[in-house]
Amino acid sequence: MTKQIWLNLPVKDAMKSKDFFSKIGFTFLEERTTPDSACMLIGQSNFVVMLFAEGMFKNFIKHEITDTKQSSEFLISIDAESREEVDAIAQNAKDAGGTVYAEPGENQGWMYGCGFCDLDGHRWNVLYMDFSKMPQH
Repeated sequence: MTKQIWLNLPVKDAMKSKDFFSKIGFTFLEERTTPDSACMLIGQSNFVVMLFAEGMFKNFIKHEITDTKQSSEFLISIDAESREEVDAIAQNAKDAGGTVYAEPGENQGWMYGCGFCDLDGHRWNVLYMDFSKMPQH
């Protein structure tokens, strides 16, 4: 049976991407990092996101890589512990060279979030949810 799930992302330069995500606050397993790949950990359960240089990634998928300037194949969502953390991640993404496509703000009265693009145009959604304000059915 399945033991673990992880996400593989194509990147132009694995070490530049590693630097970008390190500046946002993510950690990496150095023993699983090579010049063409980096093993990033997210959250308390250490969800693995592998950053693979495009050539290596194409070898795995035997297919073309989506042009993130034209479309998105998925949205990567992560939770934040507070509104302040959402703000900090948005600012860190900007400072590290990313683009914030949705500035931090309220959503539906009980969520606060932002959206940013990493160096390769992958879209990330950061969300703080105050479940005490969530509408009840």
